Amino acid sequence: MKKYYLILLIFFIGCNRQNEGIHVSGKSKDSLDLYLSLANEYKLPVEIKQKYTRKAFEVIMSQHDDSLKRVNLFKVANRYFNMRDWNGYNKTVKIILEKSQKAKDSLSMSKAYIYLGDYYSSQASSDSAFACYYKAEKLYLEANDFYNLAKTRLSKALLQFNEGDFYGSEKAVFNALRDIKGKNNIDILYDAYNLLGVIYNELGDYEKAIEFHNKAIVSIDDKIIPVEFQSKATSLNNIGFVYQNLDDYKKANFYFKKGLEEKNLYSQKPDLYAILLDNLAYSRFKLNQNEELPDLFYKALKIRDSLQLTAGITASKMHLSEYFASIKDTAKALHYSNQALIVSKRTKNFRNVLVALKQLSLIHPKKASKFSEDYIRINDSLQKAERKMGDKFTRIEYETNEIKSENSSLEIQNRTLVYVFSILSLIGLFFYIYKTQQARNRELLFKQQQQIANEDIYNLMISQQNAIETMRIREKKKVAQELHDGVLGRMFGVRISLDSLDKLDEDTAADKRKKYLLELKEIEQDIREISHDLNKEKSGLINNFVAILEKLFQNQTNTFETQLVYNIDTNINWDLVSNVVKINLYRIIQEALQNGNKYAKAKTITVELKSEINYLVLSISDDGIGFNTHKTKKGIGLQNIEYRTAECNGNVEINSARGEGTVILVKIPIDQKINKIHNES
Repeated sequence: MKKYYLILLIFFIGCNRQNEGIHVSGKSKDSLDLYLSLANEYKLPVEIKQKYTRKAFEVIMSQHDDSLKRVNLFKVANRYFNMRDWNGYNKTVKIILEKSQKAKDSLSMSKAYIYLGDYYSSQASSDSAFACYYKAEKLYLEANDFYNLAKTRLSKALLQFNEGDFYGSEKAVFNALRDIKGKNNIDILYDAYNLLGVIYNELGDYEKAIEFHNKAIVSIDDKIIPVEFQSKATSLNNIGFVYQNLDDYKKANFYFKKGLEEKNLYSQKPDLYAILLDNLAYSRFKLNQNEELPDLFYKALKIRDSLQLTAGITASKMHLSEYFASIKDTAKALHYSNQALIVSKRTKNFRNVLVALKQLSLIHPKKASKFSEDYIRINDSLQKAERKMGDKFTRIEYETNEIKSENSSLEIQNRTLVYVFSILSLIGLFFYIYKTQQARNRELLFKQQQQIANEDIYNLMISQQNAIETMRIREKKKVAQELHDGVLGRMFGVRISLDSLDKLDEDTAADKRKKYLLELKEIEQDIREISHDLNKEKSGLINNFVAILEKLFQNQTNTFETQLVYNIDTNINWDLVSNVVKINLYRIIQEALQNGNKYAKAKTITVELKSEINYLVLSISDDGIGFNTHKTKKGIGLQNIEYRTAECNGNVEINSARGEGTVILVKIPIDQKINKIHNES
C-alpha cells in the first residue's frame, strides 16, 4: 500500500522570523531593546515572553508614526509568530498594513501582505492567504524587487501545492525561477527545485521528480543556506520517497540511510530525523529485512510523539499497522489503523483519513464495505474541494487585478462618474446575487444527483455479495431436492435389486444386470441435466452495474436536450469486474457527459462499452465544437479522467479538433474470463 505523505519541505519563509537591528534612542531605546530581547528568549515560558512582547508593543505605539515605528512593529509581529500567538500576530500585522497604506509605503505594505498570508495559511484559510500573497507579488513586481518577488511566488506555490492545485503550483515555481534567472540566489533556487521535485512526485512524473531533487542537492551552498536547516538530508529523503513510489525499495533504502548519516541531524532537525527513520524502516519492511523491526518504527513514533507532529504520528501508525498485518497480528494492525484514523479525523487531514480507511478495508474484511463507502465519499469531496480551490485561486488573481484597475480608474474620475459607477455597481451586485443563487440551485441539484449515484454504487457492492450468497443457497436447496426426490430413491432401488442377483441363476441374473445398468445410465443422465440447469440458472444473475449505468443515461436524457446513444456489450460478465474498475468507469462516463453538456455544445453523445481480447474498452464521442488538444490546457475534468484510468492500470486517448467533436477512448486490461462467449466456448 502506497503512502502519500512524509515529503519534507524547507522554506526560509516558514522558518522562525529573524531579529533585525533596533534603532531608537534615549530611555525608550533601552526599554524596547530589553523587552524585545526577553520576548525572544527561548528559555523563558511562553506566558512571560507574551508579557514582554505586549510591553514592547506599548512602547512602540507611543512613538510617532514613521517608517521606524513600522520597522519596530514588524519585530513585535516576529515575536508573536515565533510563539505561535496568532491573535497577537494578526492584530499587529493589520496595524502595520493600515499605517503603511496611509503612508503609501509600498515596501512595508508588501511585507505586511506576506505576513498576513502566513497568518491565513496557519489558520487553513487558503483563499485569504492566496489573496495576500498575490497582492504582495504585484507590489514587488512594480518595485522590481525580484528577490522578494521570487520568495513570494514560492510562498504562493507552496500554498497551491498544499491545496492540491499542482499545475498552478508548478507554474508559480517556474515564474519564481524566471525572476532570479542570472542571479546568485541559491536559497530560492534550492527551494524552487525542491518544490518542483515534490510536485512531479505527486503528479506521478517520477523521472522529473528525481531530476529536480538532484538539482536541489547540487544547488546547496552552506555559506548561504545554514547547515542547521539540513537541506541535503531533506533532499535525500525526498529522493528516497520517490523511489518508494516506484517500488524500488532497495534504492529508497540507500537514500534514507544516506540521509540519516548527515552530521548533527538529530539535534538540529529531530522531525526530519524521525521521517528518515520511519521511511528507512518501511523500505526495509518491503525488502523483508525485518531484523530491526518494529523497533525502528517505534523509535520514529516516539520522536514524533514528543514533538506533537500529528501528520507524522499518523504516518508511523499506518506503517506499524501494515507491518503487523503482514505478520498476521490482526489485533495490533487494527489498533494502529484505528488510532491513525482518529488522529487524521481530529486534525482534518483528509488525505491521511483516506489512507487509514484503505488500510482498514484490507485488514477488516467484515467492515470492508463500510470503509469503502466512507473512502469513496471522502475522496469525492476532496476532489471537489481541490477543483474548487484551483478555480478560486484563478478567480482571486482576476478579481485582484480588476479591483486594482478600478481603483486606478476611480482616481481620475469626477464626482458624477462616481455616482454612475455606484449605480452600476448596485445593478451588478443584484445581477451577481441572482446568478449566484442560480448557481447554488444548480450545485444543490448536482449534489443530490451525486448522492443518488453514490448510493447506487454502494448498494451495487453490497447487492453483488448478497446476490451471490442467495444464488448459492438456492443452488444447494435445489441440488438437495433433486438428489433426494429423484436420484437417491432410484439408486437405492437399483442397489437392492443388484443385491438380489446372488439368489438367481446365471442366465436370469445376466438379463437383470443389463436392465439395471440401463437404469444407472438414466440416473447418470438425470444428474447431468441437474448440473446443466444449475449452471444456466447461475448465469442469469441480475447485473446491477448495467442498471445503474442505464439510470445515469436516463437522467442525462431527461435533463438535457442532447441526444444520447449508448451500447453496452451483453457478453461482459460484470460480476467478475472489480468494484474499483466499475466505480472509475462510472465516474469517467459521468465526467465525460458533464463536459459534453457544459462545454461541447454537442447534439449527439455516443457511449459504448465493449470487451476486446484482454481489454475492457470504453468509447465516448460527441459531435460538439471540439478543442485543440495541443494548445488547450487540460481542465480538471480531463485530468480526473486520466487519473481514474491510471488507477485501473489502463490508458486513455483523447482526440479532438476545432469543429470536429471529441472522442475519448479508455482501454482497461482485464481477465479474459469476463467475456461470456469466451467462457461458453
